[in-house]
Amino acid sequence: MSRAYNMGIEISGHDTDKTMAIKDAANGEWEFDDWDQHDGKLIAYADGHLGGGETEEQFAERLTKTAWRANGKFCYVSIVATYLEDFPYEKYSFDEDDFERLKAEIEDNADASSDAAAKPK
Repeated sequence: MSRAYNMGIEISGHDTDKTMAIKDAANGEWEFDDWDQHDGKLIAYADGHLGGGETEEQFAERLTKTAWRANGKFCYVSIVATYLEDFPYEKYSFDEDDFERLKAEIEDNADASSDAAAKPK
């Protein structure tokens, strides 16, 4: 079973001569969107799926090893994994009691809109 994620990667302290190799290697593990370079950092994000029972931590470790291998030595690698299938959210529903409670505001706004529309410009 695969699970949908957005993965973000930030790499710094790398050999700038190996930037393309690092990007290519990382893209081989996850199809990152456009890469940005800012203040010496390589940054990318992309949606995709983890499958085969791989955990977020296992993926992050695999991706980090890939970046280190492409860099030929240590560099800072940070991975942000956002699970896309179970976001926290708030749901708002309003019933007839709410309508009655808010009706005066609705009517006031409707009157104000009518007055503004009736005035010549």
